[in-house]
Amino acid sequence: MSRDLLPGCTGVLALADGTVLQGFGVGAVGEAVGEVCFNTAMTGYQEILTDPSYMAQIVAFTFPHVGNTGTTAEDLEQMSGSAETAARGAIFRDLPTAPASWRADSDLPTWMARRGVVGLAGVDTRALTRSIREHGMPHAVIAHAPDGKFDLDALVARAKAWGGLEGLDLAKDASCLQPFVYDDGLWSWPDGYAKPGRPKYEVVVVDYGVKRNILRALTSVGARATVVPASTSAEDILARKPDGVLLSNGPGDPAATGEYAVPEIRKLVESGTPVFGICLGHQMLSLALGARTVKMEQGHHGANHPVKDLTTGKVEIVSMNHGFTVDRASLPEPVVETHVSLFDGTNAGIALRDRPVFSVQHHPEASPGPTDSLYLFERFAGLMDAKK
Repeated sequence: MSRDLLPGCTGVLALADGTVLQGFGVGAVGEAVGEVCFNTAMTGYQEILTDPSYMAQIVAFTFPHVGNTGTTAEDLEQMSGSAETAARGAIFRDLPTAPASWRADSDLPTWMARRGVVGLAGVDTRALTRSIREHGMPHAVIAHAPDGKFDLDALVARAKAWGGLEGLDLAKDASCLQPFVYDDGLWSWPDGYAKPGRPKYEVVVVDYGVKRNILRALTSVGARATVVPASTSAEDILARKPDGVLLSNGPGDPAATGEYAVPEIRKLVESGTPVFGICLGHQMLSLALGARTVKMEQGHHGANHPVKDLTTGKVEIVSMNHGFTVDRASLPEPVVETHVSLFDGTNAGIALRDRPVFSVQHHPEASPGPTDSLYLFERFAGLMDAKK
């Protein structure tokens, strides 16, 4: 088919339906394929782009002005790896602005180029967001070529050929390769990231793509966090004699990762050890308890999502990042629904009536986002205290 590029175009987003959005390339030169989602957060773009849960996705930022805080090595959420195991691309309304923060050690486009994140600016992100809301998250290729030369038909064909996230176990690639102990605490003015004192709890974190701030939040409630690979057996986890086990966030289809993770999670639950799941960890815990998960049309991605804690009646504003959800109608006894999204009524948390086990779909570590749900780490600590 014949397509005309606008003068000065150095970046495109080619959708599987043949639509091509044109603009200015930002960051890394090249192309990346993935699922396009929109994120409504006004801050925290570096944390978003380094969240392993965005693996194989291209993030469109609905907030039009991005870049003013720059980037800093301190704010990476990913434990290791490149854009291959986090967000593949980023879409902006305007070209990123120059940094104006005392903490910045780089501007956003330079950081994206160094990291390998392909960006596109100068497109109508409002129209793209409306399209995603109406038609779901499309498969696409984002491309940046300084000379403005693109084979658009080939890019569209690549987007059409991509199989999508359903059935993909991405956690194995986002996970660590060997166990390690993490010892930073949460950030506070003016000292930065805290160093822990003597630990009160031994917590094993099963790494499906864990974010640093989850580990910092654990450390800040008195835990020594030992991170283990996603494929670690329940026997090996319990041999460490943990006071609690945390099932981390991560990318991909929970049913696919659950092929090897769910049997081990069942053993952890049966052991009576306190278990806390977050995001993908929540979904796979739900699978282990007999529920099912389904792909969402547009997912939840942002730092301004209202969730109701049904155990307290409190409404919290939280961070969310997920494209799959637990089918609340499939929750069996003795599972109790503890949290629900006030945007669309989807499940946002569960607990067991008869065991110290609970999980949430949202991100209580708040990076980026509000700290309304940080109390969940204290709740986890309380379960570990009760079990001692």
